[in-house]
Amino acid sequence: MANAQHRLQHGPQHGPKLVESWIGSTLARYIKFVHRTSWQTEAMTETLEQHYHHHPCIVAMWHGQFMLLPLIKPPFIPVDIMLARHRDAEILGETLRHFDMQLIRGAGAAARGRDRGGAHAFMAAVQALRDGRTVAMTADVPGGKARCAGPGIVMVARQSGRPILPVAIATSRYLAFNTWSRMTVNLPFSGLGFAVGPMVRVPREATGPELESYREAVQTSLNQATALAFSRAGADPTRATPRSARAARTTPGISIGAYRAATALARPATPLLLGLRERNGKEDRARRPERLGCPSASRPAGRLAWFHAASVGETMAVLPLISALAAERPALSFLLTTGTVTSAELARQRIGPRTIHQYAPLDVPRYVHGFLEHWKPDLAVFAESEIWPNLIIESAARGIPLALINARMTKRSFRRWRRVPGLAQPLFGRFALVLAQNESLANRFSTLGAPTTLSVGNLKVDAPAPLVDSAALERLRAAFAGRPLLMAASTHDGEDQVVAEAHRALAQSLPGLCTIIAPRHPERGGAITQMLKERGLQVAQRSRGALPDRSSEAYVADTIGELGTLYKLAPVAFIGGSLVNRGGQNPIEAVRQGAVVLTGPHWHNFGDAYDVLIRHRGAIVVHSAEELAAAARQLITDQAELGGMRARADAALVKISGALPRTIAALLRYLPNEEGLVRAS
Repeated sequence: MANAQHRLQHGPQHGPKLVESWIGSTLARYIKFVHRTSWQTEAMTETLEQHYHHHPCIVAMWHGQFMLLPLIKPPFIPVDIMLARHRDAEILGETLRHFDMQLIRGAGAAARGRDRGGAHAFMAAVQALRDGRTVAMTADVPGGKARCAGPGIVMVARQSGRPILPVAIATSRYLAFNTWSRMTVNLPFSGLGFAVGPMVRVPREATGPELESYREAVQTSLNQATALAFSRAGADPTRATPRSARAARTTPGISIGAYRAATALARPATPLLLGLRERNGKEDRARRPERLGCPSASRPAGRLAWFHAASVGETMAVLPLISALAAERPALSFLLTTGTVTSAELARQRIGPRTIHQYAPLDVPRYVHGFLEHWKPDLAVFAESEIWPNLIIESAARGIPLALINARMTKRSFRRWRRVPGLAQPLFGRFALVLAQNESLANRFSTLGAPTTLSVGNLKVDAPAPLVDSAALERLRAAFAGRPLLMAASTHDGEDQVVAEAHRALAQSLPGLCTIIAPRHPERGGAITQMLKERGLQVAQRSRGALPDRSSEAYVADTIGELGTLYKLAPVAFIGGSLVNRGGQNPIEAVRQGAVVLTGPHWHNFGDAYDVLIRHRGAIVVHSAEELAAAARQLITDQAELGGMRARADAALVKISGALPRTIAALLRYLPNEEGLVRAS
């Protein structure tokens, strides 16, 4: 009779709902069974009683470790728990109702980028706390990094004015499933351990870096509580710890030893290798000793920060960072190392008075030893994907803090690194800090063993526009005399031929067209010039001092450091490395100088920038000479569309800017100011 009345009042129970209710009630009975059959110390009850007076508060726990959370809820304290909107959460909700815990539906989006009810959950949590109800929530969010506190819990604490109480409960016997958070099922007949970490209070006026410090405090406190709970339960936490949160193996293994031995044995062949590269224009013979660990400059007195950038793109990103840090730390000197002739020339033109440029030593133990013994840097900062085992191992052995900035890694490289944990973990585990270009990349580095990874954005977005030589620009404008122009920048072998075909198609409807080709590697200028001549084009070559004349149909700009000038000159720029599968080149420099960007389909090396440009119609993807010609024709002949694309590209890049100040703030922690240095001495 009672069941019939319930159905009349609440409507029929559908199959899925009945199943969820049955599973939920069964799980609740199981939790109580685990509690009854397990043993615990009196400290658990005493610890709980010590914190009752903090109610209402925010009870924080790690995702995957919350099964026994209901056991710590006293009957006289109302508790709401935040759960995401998905089927599993429906079952958990049914379970928690048996413990008189109300639900707040929704969770943060983390890196998934979709609405999971986070805004509603945030407002509901704040209101519950204001109404005198404690709120329980996981600090890490599905889609983000396991055991990494998200900003959401800190924002709830700031808005509500209530403290965060990190808690953990563990059993000596458990099952751990292979999920992102290592979902743990506690087993009966176990030792039971409970712990509370240091409480965290977030002031209402906290902003920016302060909020980040409170987030880190929550994370540290939860890790302490979790370790203590497993210890009190007499359990090994390893199986319950997500792979990305496990301490990296830092002792060099067989793979590292083999690499170091191989590079040491290869040392006699390095002069031959350098000689071949010198003949191809890829090395500076006059500065060969620098590559062999014999510096050509004296070390300045005082503290020295060492930055290593591979080539021109990385150097362009690092130079504004060095300038900003120099302004913040007037007594600090800087060493910039690079690995290419073009980047060395760029450094010569642009470094400040307190910065020294050197070629990076080859990654051979003897050369690395000589380099570090001479420079003795106080901080080593590597850019993007520069992972040299000997440099990293030797620097860490000397106690030099290591940071990887603007960090990126392709999916292919990530898969390769994951296959050799004995090589990856000792290397990435030695970086004190990894500042990645996005959340997905931060997770990759964390998985490989980096202990601290943050997503801060791409430094290249914040880099200033490339320099323009005003005198050279005026000479070029006079030489072209208003002719229509198409630029092909940073082209790779195989793309120049496509550009030549596009030029022929485009020239039929654009009389007087001249196409400028600026190869990624200037030493290819002669071969490109010859190829164009064989196709019947009149060509001028800039490295030979030539300017285009009225007969010039193509202009090969095979020089260093002039892209800014060329982007300012041409209204439309195809960015190379994208029609051939080289991952693309940086489009941001072109946008900054007002050139509209065309790209091939292979742009994954600059995915964040191209993604936002393409989504906001600030760049066009082409797949062939025909498509390249058609897109260029439309833009060159339609000034309104050209101007619209420029405006959309500028607006798009604003959405992903901000990496420079975040990187500065992170690195300054490793560079004490003058007062700090005096106290340290």
